[in-house]
Amino acid sequence: MYIIPAIDIIEGKAVRLTQGDYHQKKEYNARPLEVAQQFEDAGLTRLHLVDLDGAKEKHVINWKVLEQIASKTRLHVDFGGGVQSDDDLRVVFECGAKQVTGGSIAVKNPDLMERWLSRHGADAIILGADAKNEKIAVSGWEESTEVWVYDFVEKWVEKGVKYVISTDVAKDGLLQGPSFDLYRNLQDQFPNLNIIASGGVSNMADIETLADMGVFGVIVGKAIYEGRVTLKELSQLSLQ
Repeated sequence: MYIIPAIDIIEGKAVRLTQGDYHQKKEYNARPLEVAQQFEDAGLTRLHLVDLDGAKEKHVINWKVLEQIASKTRLHVDFGGGVQSDDDLRVVFECGAKQVTGGSIAVKNPDLMERWLSRHGADAIILGADAKNEKIAVSGWEESTEVWVYDFVEKWVEKGVKYVISTDVAKDGLLQGPSFDLYRNLQDQFPNLNIIASGGVSNMADIETLADMGVFGVIVGKAIYEGRVTLKELSQLSLQ
């Protein structure tokens, strides 16, 4: 299982939100590159980078942060937030992202998402399947839909998706544990899908439980920044 630390960006700074609420923002570092380099120095190899400004404004904004991290570290960066056009996608890949997460676009413009999968391949495009009460949430979680998460994922698996990041919005940023049932259900229904768990991780026991479940990866954000888990612990687990 990959341990994937997260950096969320607002106005070029590393922040964390609680349950996707932009009014519940906590700034952690004005220089995200420093944070990324700390992850790399600890032996972690991947990074989940989210442009929260982009998610809100519906186009990529913090591409310079991506470019800086991708050019000055060896981290495998997956990028999400505001990627809603061919031009956004081009910018993100040119700035060094290895993978791009499409969530809102997969709901609102599925034809474009399909083109991206066809053009760039399923290894480059991650499906974002964030859910609130098992219903898909989009646009930085500011919009809820009536689309059941499992139906949504099934549709895109049939179209060739190989990777999915799924966040239970109700769990995110609360440090109360991940939505284990959500990931078990996804694994049961889609055994060949690379599932990346996100949201709610509060301690090493949560991460170890997900590892035992056999998910592809786990995104860890607030638990790192609040000192609930250390980079040394994450490094040791990722090397096992």
